[in-house]
Amino acid sequence: MPHEGTLWLIPFLFTCGGTFQRDVTAVVQTQQTVLAAEGEDAPLSCQLLETKDVQQVTWQKVFGSKQRNICSYSEYFGQTVNPDFKDKVQFTEAGLKNSSIVIRKVTEQDEGCYLCLFNIYPDGALKGRTCLNVYELHEPILVNRSKSPAESVVSCSATGRPAPTVTLTVLQQNLSFSHYNSSSVTHSNGTVTVTTTALLSAFSSTQVGCSVSVLSAAPREKLITVRGFKGTSDDGEKTLHFFIFSHLIIINLRFLVNQLKLVHCCGRKVKQKLCRKNIAERDSEHAGSLVYRSSPLYTTVQEHSEIQDNPMRF
Repeated sequence: MPHEGTLWLIPFLFTCGGTFQRDVTAVVQTQQTVLAAEGEDAPLSCQLLETKDVQQVTWQKVFGSKQRNICSYSEYFGQTVNPDFKDKVQFTEAGLKNSSIVIRKVTEQDEGCYLCLFNIYPDGALKGRTCLNVYELHEPILVNRSKSPAESVVSCSATGRPAPTVTLTVLQQNLSFSHYNSSSVTHSNGTVTVTTTALLSAFSSTQVGCSVSVLSAAPREKLITVRGFKGTSDDGEKTLHFFIFSHLIIINLRFLVNQLKLVHCCGRKVKQKLCRKNIAERDSEHAGSLVYRSSPLYTTVQEHSEIQDNPMRF
């Protein structure tokens, strides 16, 4: 087995040869962007479209203005993986015209651009560029709560990176949401929780769906059944009768209270009139008594009464 120090001799000669390196991407076919969910495997591949005397194929990761070798393949050395990427990268197809690798259980640190170089002597290197985007998307949480017998508040939330798009839909025709509202919260780990809330008015049970997605990844969906104003025909009739009966009771109670208030008010007014009448009559009698006592006739009668009661006094 050749010495480990010689494994990167060929890529060094071809990728660092100055005038020998060419940036000709037209003859190298790659997927410009690869999208992978965090924790999943990300496949990268490239293909040389022209027939060339390829000595070695090298994969590199771009770190700013620098590149770092990940793995390489040549007929002489076979498959070689940089020890720093031994548990992270693996060849799935090793050839001098087609090359494919897989990045295991990708994380945010694996994001970035990767180069596939076909080292050709003496022309230099023909390369293709692929950028890996890693996203995070958790399962949506879809709930509903009853606001009134005929209205339900439906809420769906999802956490992801970048911020996910959350969409609510009603599967039944002629029904739609109202008061649509969305809010978001950014967490310290870079993920964002987006919550979408809407109001649904339905007189029968219907299915509501929530779809969440990030970037161009396949959306994740969830369905729930929202009970409407009537779950079944019998339940609906009972609920409707109860609803109408309750409203009639409320209306009658309001009418009765208003009548009692009116009677109470009228009673107070009658009592006030009677009181004023009695006071007026007493005042009138008192005034008449004062007039009679102040008259000479009242004085004479009074003296005569006193003489009869005590004749010795006179």
